[in-house]
Amino acid sequence: MKLKVYGIKNCNTMKKTFDFLTEKGVAYDFIDYKKQKPDTSLLQDFLKKTDLSSLVNKKGTTYRKMDEEQKNFLEKESTAIPILAENSSMIKRPVIIYPDGSLTLGFDPEVMEEHLK
Repeated sequence: MKLKVYGIKNCNTMKKTFDFLTEKGVAYDFIDYKKQKPDTSLLQDFLKKTDLSSLVNKKGTTYRKMDEEQKNFLEKESTAIPILAENSSMIKRPVIIYPDGSLTLGFDPEVMEEHLK
């Protein structure tokens, strides 16, 4: 079984991820949020393996442009999921699902290496 890598193709962090996986010879399927929006079910699956505050990309432009009221909606799963589904750039990248079902967020070569063993 291949890895599943979720993100946005033109993101610099994603480019580092692709380079890392290619260098390691790791096969993966890439799911581009711009071509295939994440649905509620996928986001709920992510949240079974990580917490909401980790999943939300708080460093991105979209998040920083939000007012406090909008940001508060990202604190509760019931209100955050629809926002993340509509604004996939607000999901931390990459989300990687490993063959054992585990998940990692963001580009961290050491953590990724551990999961690839």
